[in-house]
Amino acid sequence: MIDFHYETDFVIGDETKFADWISRLVVSEGRNHSQLDFIFCDDEYLLKINQDYLNHDTYTDIITFPYEDLNGLAGDIFISVERVKDNASDFGVDFNTELKRVMAHGVLHLIGFGDKSVEEALLMRAKEDEKIKLFHVEH
Repeated sequence: MIDFHYETDFVIGDETKFADWISRLVVSEGRNHSQLDFIFCDDEYLLKINQDYLNHDTYTDIITFPYEDLNGLAGDIFISVERVKDNASDFGVDFNTELKRVMAHGVLHLIGFGDKSVEEALLMRAKEDEKIKLFHVEH
């Protein structure tokens, strides 16, 4: 199951289309999922989570918390809509493209992809680009 929660005025739009895309993204990596929750929030909400749970005092666009589940991939993916908007502007892409990149990024972390080293970051970016393209593929 894929659920969307809102701690801000932002609403993702066609939740069914996004959920289908996320499901296909997971399957494209040879995995299945049990419960994925996307929580859309603002900078302050995500900063508090970053401080309380990760001891980081910085703004971020995404924080992913994996959960053990023998039935498949499970976790909470918190996304700051404000950071996504700023990143889209900084990177010269539209908001929806950057939103998909960040959503894919969170799921890829749950699958096991990292981004700490240069090599990991390059692979993560390539995977994000690959998964964004799946959004428009009909099943």
